Amino acid sequence: MKYILLLTFAICLASCNLKGETATPTTYPDVKVVGAMKNVMWKGELEDSILLDTITNKKGLYGLGPESYLTGELLIVNGTSYLSKVSSDTAMTVTPTYDVSAPFFVYTNVTDWYEINLPASVKTIKDIEDFVSERTKEAKRPFAFKLEGTVSKADIHIQNLPRGTKVSSPQEAHQGQTNYTLQNEQVEIIGFFSTMHKGIFTHHDSNIHLHLITKDTSKMGHLDNLEIDRLTLFLPKK
Repeated sequence: MKYILLLTFAICLASCNLKGETATPTTYPDVKVVGAMKNVMWKGELEDSILLDTITNKKGLYGLGPESYLTGELLIVNGTSYLSKVSSDTAMTVTPTYDVSAPFFVYTNVTDWYEINLPASVKTIKDIEDFVSERTKEAKRPFAFKLEGTVSKADIHIQNLPRGTKVSSPQEAHQGQTNYTLQNEQVEIIGFFSTMHKGIFTHHDSNIHLHLITKDTSKMGHLDNLEIDRLTLFLPKK
């Protein structure tokens, strides 16, 4: 009888926990997720969740997220960390540095890739998401991927939240966001794909999060829209 009572208590405890706030989904040990986008947007958790200089293994390191307090964008490309910040409505600065932090961040190490030429039918970010999903049905998820080549046009943004702003909604979080349009640029685009991390490191309506950096590293930001000229997709080898 005692064991039945203990089992009943355990089931009730598990049931109660399920009714609480949904926990951050677990992920593979080689893809690390810190913080959550939804907590930044809805709870105003803008402070540091990770200091990038505490990531010790920088070999083949890739990662992305916003800067703490939403004052810039972060991107790690093959071990080099970049911070972009707004200078004006038409200008930005991109600085190589690990002396930065993020309220949420996703990162991993990839040293071996295989290439896929994107078909002409892939024209938009949604097309990229669908194509990557289709080509990775048997792969473990989540994972990082990248695209290299030329874009005819790309829209990116940099977060630039005024210091001291309190945030309790996505609308408040995006105050000060500055948008930029790039044309005929050679670029590298770093992405992370997951079907289980909406609101964690992807938006609620997408399975991918993309940051773009130009080949000359003069421009970098969160990718919102693009028109593809010629891009090659790189997926991690199994």
